[in-house]
Amino acid sequence: MEIVLAATAAAVWGIGDFCGGRATRRLSPLAVTFAGQTISLAPLAIVLMVLGDPSPGVRDWVWGVVAGLLGFAGITLLYRALSSGAMTVVAPLTGVIAAVVPMMAGIALGERPKLLALAGVAAALGGIVLVTGAVGTPHARTPRPIVAMAIAAGTFIGLSLVCLDRTSDASGMWPTMAMRLSSVITIGVVLLAMPKPSGLSWRTPPKWALLAGLLDTSANVLFLIATRMGMLSLVSVIASLYPASTITLAMRIDHERITRSQAAGMVLVGVALVLVSLGR
Repeated sequence: MEIVLAATAAAVWGIGDFCGGRATRRLSPLAVTFAGQTISLAPLAIVLMVLGDPSPGVRDWVWGVVAGLLGFAGITLLYRALSSGAMTVVAPLTGVIAAVVPMMAGIALGERPKLLALAGVAAALGGIVLVTGAVGTPHARTPRPIVAMAIAAGTFIGLSLVCLDRTSDASGMWPTMAMRLSSVITIGVVLLAMPKPSGLSWRTPPKWALLAGLLDTSANVLFLIATRMGMLSLVSVIASLYPASTITLAMRIDHERITRSQAAGMVLVGVALVLVSLGR
């Protein structure tokens, strides 16, 4: 079940990233992140009231807050890097690094995936690279600052997932609320300190940004549930397959064409899901 949840989280994250990338075409990445994460607080609060989970201890709040700050940094850098147009470089870098960081953390914390599952991990990482077109010949050289931004984004996102995994099962969905509150407050302070308008207008709600925030929060909830049911080292890799849905939407909506390597990557992603499911 945890593999299904992780795969669903990947699909939702990928759709959210597509929406976030669309939103940054007319808004700053910081404004997109703020709008999306702020609007996601309301449905998250409703979920918490329905579940009726008691407020967790200080330890879980701290892990949630740290996860939120790291996630805020990662998603803002990701949106900024995606807005540069170098998606075939940004997507594989962030995807692979966001998978490797929690995978290494899980193994360091004592997780020991079976050999078949590790083969699935390798297939998943290969699929990420192929499906995002990273092995193709780029039309133009990607600036080093964008590459560095993508690497940093993947690292921050990966670390935020590790922090989310460190929360206790008894904390329920409260860690996701801690994540959102910490990131929204931080972004709000930054926006207030900025000398120029960020491009965010509440009179004309940025629909793509709002949708991105709702999807990102939903994916975080799915990921949290998945990690509590299975190993972080495996769940994080499956969840990092999010570029597949981003590319699929780009093909369907923006009419981008799929290459042979991307098609092979899609197949490899499917193989990875099967291997990890059988070897967990």
